[in-house]
Amino acid sequence: MIETQPSGTDTAGPVVQEKKPGVSGESLRSLAGRIRRFRLSLPWNSEDDWERPAPDPEGYRRDVIGVLIALLLSAVMLEFMRGFAFGDGDIGNPWVQHLVQASIFVILVFRRRFPIAVMLLSSATFLIVGITMPPISQTLGFQAAYFASLYSAVAWARNRRALWLAVTVVVAAMFLWIIVGFTLSSSYDEILKAFNISSNDPVGLFAPLTSYVLYSFMLNAAYFGGAIMFGWNSWRSAHQREQLAEQALQLEAQAADLARKAVIEERLRIARELHDVVAHHISVIGIQAGAARRVLEKKPDAAAGALQTIESSSRDAVAEMRSLLGVLRSSDAETDGPAQRQPEPGLEEIPQLVEEYRNNGLDVKFHRAEHEPGVLENLSAPLALSVYRTIQESLANIRRHSTAGSAVVALRSGSTPAGSDTPSLRWVEVETVDDGRPRQGTGGTGYGLRGIRERAALHGGITDVGPRDGGGWRVRVRFTLR
Repeated sequence: MIETQPSGTDTAGPVVQEKKPGVSGESLRSLAGRIRRFRLSLPWNSEDDWERPAPDPEGYRRDVIGVLIALLLSAVMLEFMRGFAFGDGDIGNPWVQHLVQASIFVILVFRRRFPIAVMLLSSATFLIVGITMPPISQTLGFQAAYFASLYSAVAWARNRRALWLAVTVVVAAMFLWIIVGFTLSSSYDEILKAFNISSNDPVGLFAPLTSYVLYSFMLNAAYFGGAIMFGWNSWRSAHQREQLAEQALQLEAQAADLARKAVIEERLRIARELHDVVAHHISVIGIQAGAARRVLEKKPDAAAGALQTIESSSRDAVAEMRSLLGVLRSSDAETDGPAQRQPEPGLEEIPQLVEEYRNNGLDVKFHRAEHEPGVLENLSAPLALSVYRTIQESLANIRRHSTAGSAVVALRSGSTPAGSDTPSLRWVEVETVDDGRPRQGTGGTGYGLRGIRERAALHGGITDVGPRDGGGWRVRVRFTLR
């Protein structure tokens, strides 16, 4: 930005004000997005209220079997420890020790049915046993059982808010117990005596007491943190599996819906093609048959010409129907090769179509105009076919349902200039008008006009069908060029 120097200063002329560096809005949005992704990645945050489905009865039976096997192994290991690790003298009643150890395993039977309650009961059991019978709480089986209760709570709890509140309480209580044990229950001399250390002088990088305290905290942090993270990964994996299963079902439903729509669209296309092909030729056959009947006795030569036209139209109709049905019944994968399909008509066949109706008594004039050279020649094959079928159906309707003796077919291209909120569009328009009135007793099913509208909709076009102000009927279809 340039500012003018105020009067009264020593310098004159414009002064360029430097743009101060700042934080752009895009940077703030990017930072906010990263913060949100980090917040959602935390275990206690979730984008939805998904609940992990409870196991089936077979899963509960496997839990019981697993607990029984673990209890048996822990009992064997307890006997090993009784033989070498419980010190000299009276080591207590073995039945009491086994029952105390079994108490935490019995709770695990319900670890996936009531995960939070099992974790709280296991924590209370661990604290009580740790205070009253420390050697039992230090056995591998007892430690593994408590680890399993923590893991199961995080992995299977359905109320996630209650879970993280309970986990916070349990972890805080456990670390508070450790701190109390260091500060109140044990003296420095007792800790040194327990490890057979004569003084608190450093042997390694840290003093023995400091090393023991830090080691205990790190070991417990790894113990509780490992159980929580393993449980969280299990819950998240189950969530992702269910999401993938739901997405697979959605994709399957979408594929089935697309297949159904494709079948419907193909049926509509076949119906339009059959109607346009058959209606055109049957219309010609009907007109020529009526003419032959009227002149059969008086003008045999004219009747013969009409019958020849009937023969030619019927053969053309059969040939086109065979071509269409051959495409439906054959495929490139068949051993007899692809279906022999005739080229579909396009703009080049319009003069022949017009001439055919002229020969059958309808005075048809055909006009063609382009706003740019080469627009009509470069139409796509589907659009050219739709233009041809529209003209064919319009002329067939005139012969079947109108008293008109003449018609005008106009094929033109143009463009619509861009507006304030609309882009410019190029289009191709077909217009067929006649000078007749509706013929009594010739009402149809409306499939022809429906086919015209469907063809226009396929190409983003519009239709205008109805009587003209000065008499006669108009069919105008504008196709959008893309």
